[in-house]
Amino acid sequence: MKRVYYFSFLVVLIVLSFLSLSAQEKYDSAAIAQIKEEGMKHSLVMEFMSYLTDVYGPRLTYSPGYKRAADWAAQKLTAMGLENSHIESWTPIGKSWVLNRYSANIMGSQNWPLISYPKAWSPGTKGNVTGELLYLDAKTDSALDTYKGKLKGKFILLNDPRDIAAHFEAEASRVEDSSLLDMANSDLPQPRSRGGRRPIDWTAEQRQRAQVEFHKMELIQKEGALGILTVARGDGGNIFVQQASVPAHPDTPYTSRVSAQDPKAPKILPQIAVGAEHYNRLVRMIQKGEKPKLELTMDVTMAKTDSGYNIIAELPGSDLKDEIVMIGAHYDSWQGGTGATDNATGSAVCMEAMRILKTLGLQPRRTIRIGLWGGEEQGLIGSREYVKAHFGERPQSSGQGGGNDEILYKPDAEKFSAYFNNDNGTGKVRGVYMQGNEATRTIFRSWLKPFADMGASTLTPRNTGGTDHQSFDGINLPGFQFIQDQIEYSTRTHHSTMDVYERAQEEDLKQAAVIMAAFAYNAAMRDEKFPRKPLPKPETPTHGSN
Repeated sequence: MKRVYYFSFLVVLIVLSFLSLSAQEKYDSAAIAQIKEEGMKHSLVMEFMSYLTDVYGPRLTYSPGYKRAADWAAQKLTAMGLENSHIESWTPIGKSWVLNRYSANIMGSQNWPLISYPKAWSPGTKGNVTGELLYLDAKTDSALDTYKGKLKGKFILLNDPRDIAAHFEAEASRVEDSSLLDMANSDLPQPRSRGGRRPIDWTAEQRQRAQVEFHKMELIQKEGALGILTVARGDGGNIFVQQASVPAHPDTPYTSRVSAQDPKAPKILPQIAVGAEHYNRLVRMIQKGEKPKLELTMDVTMAKTDSGYNIIAELPGSDLKDEIVMIGAHYDSWQGGTGATDNATGSAVCMEAMRILKTLGLQPRRTIRIGLWGGEEQGLIGSREYVKAHFGERPQSSGQGGGNDEILYKPDAEKFSAYFNNDNGTGKVRGVYMQGNEATRTIFRSWLKPFADMGASTLTPRNTGGTDHQSFDGINLPGFQFIQDQIEYSTRTHHSTMDVYERAQEEDLKQAAVIMAAFAYNAAMRDEKFPRKPLPKPETPTHGSN
C-alpha cells in the first residue's frame, strides 16, 4: 500500500508540475539577459536625468521651459534611432508662467533674507515693493470683521504657525517585506462608482472653517493688500510649493471652479510659500509687538497659450506592427525644484528603456511607443487627452445620479495591448499593481522571475491612483503602475524645492529601466494582446424610491 500511495502521489506531482509549466507565460530569457546587461552596465539614465533637471528643469505645464524641454526630448529620441518622434499638442488652453526674478527680505530691527518661493501662476509685483506684515488671526467671521480697513498696503500672513517636530525617524525608506506581503494578500478591489466627483460632505466645523478662509481671501483682495504669505509644508529650509490659490466658496460646484492656470481665473494677489521656521518667527515677532516689513521683488511673465504638449516616439514592430505597446511617464513638474523625482526619474527610465531596446537591435513584433505626458500635475490632462484622441473616452455622467459605464472606442483601441507607467519617485521597482486584472497574474509572475534578485517580485490586485496609467485604465485598456520604494518621496522631494538631481538614486533607476524595457519587449512579443478586465455590468435603476 505504501508503494502504491507513493507512486500515485508522484504521478499527481508530475501532472501538477506539467500543468503549472504549461500555464506559465513564455518569454525570451536570452533577450532579457541582454537587457539586464546593457541597462546595468552601460546605462545612460543619469545622463538623461542631468539634462532633464540641470539643463531643462523645472518643466511647468504650459510654460516655455516645458516646451523647450519637450523639443529636446523629441530630438533625443530621434537621435536614438526611434521613429515618428514628435510633439503632439492637446487642449484645454492654459496660461504660461515664467519666474524672471525673485527676492524676499525682512526689514526691521533686524534684516534677513526670507526662505520662501513664489507659487505658480501667481502674479508678480510692480518692481520692488515694501510693506508691513500683518498676521490675519481670525477663526470666525466676527473676528475677521475686526480687521476691516486694516489690510491695504500690507503683506498678509494667512495661516496659523505650524508645529515643527524633530526628525527622529529616517526620512528615506524602502517598502518593508510585511507591507509587500500585505499588498500581495489583498482582496480584489471593489468596482468604483463612476457618478463623477461628489460634493464634500462637510461637518459643521469644517464648513465654518472653509467659509472663514474664503471670506479671508475675499477681504484681502477687496482691501488691496500687497500679497499673501502662507506657511509651507516641509522644514529645514525645504519648501513644498505648487500653484497659487483662487478663492472659491465651499458651495461652489467643482465643475464651476477654476485654477490659477486657467485664462478665465479671476484676478488674484501675489502669493508666496514661506519656510515654516521663518513663517513661525514672523508670527511670534508680530505677537510680541514688532512691526517687520517685507521687501519683495517678484518679476513674472504670464501669457495665454494655445495648448499643452506630449512627446511621442516609436520602435516599429514587425509582423504585428499595427498593434501597440506603450510605456510612459509624466514630463511636467512644479516650479520649486527641477522636477527630479517627480517625474524626471520616470521620464528618464522610459527614455533609457527605449535606448536599451534600440541599442540591442531587438525586433519587437508589436510597435513599442513611448509617451511623455504634459499636464499630469493639473489632473492627468496630457495622457487623458491622448487616450481620448487615439483610443476612446467614457462620456461624463450627467450628474443626475448613478454612473455612466458606456465607453466610446476608436478603431485604434482594438490594436492596443498594454501601457506601463513609472511615476512614484526614484525608488526601485518592487512589483506591479494589477488594477484588479487577475488575468495578468500569471503573465506578470513569469516576467518578474528574472528580477527577483533585484527585489522585484510582488503582485497585488490593488488599484493605485494619481498616475497616468489611470487614463488608460479609465476606458478599460490595460494600464499599470509599478510598485516602487518611496525613498524620500513624501518626506523630502515630492513637489518641493529640493526635488533635484542629487535626490535620484542611480542603481534604482537602472533597475527600473531594465524592468520597463523587459516588460515592454515581453508584451510586444506575446502571441496575444494583453488581457482586459471584463466590462462592468450596467447598474440596474432602482424604481419606486423617493
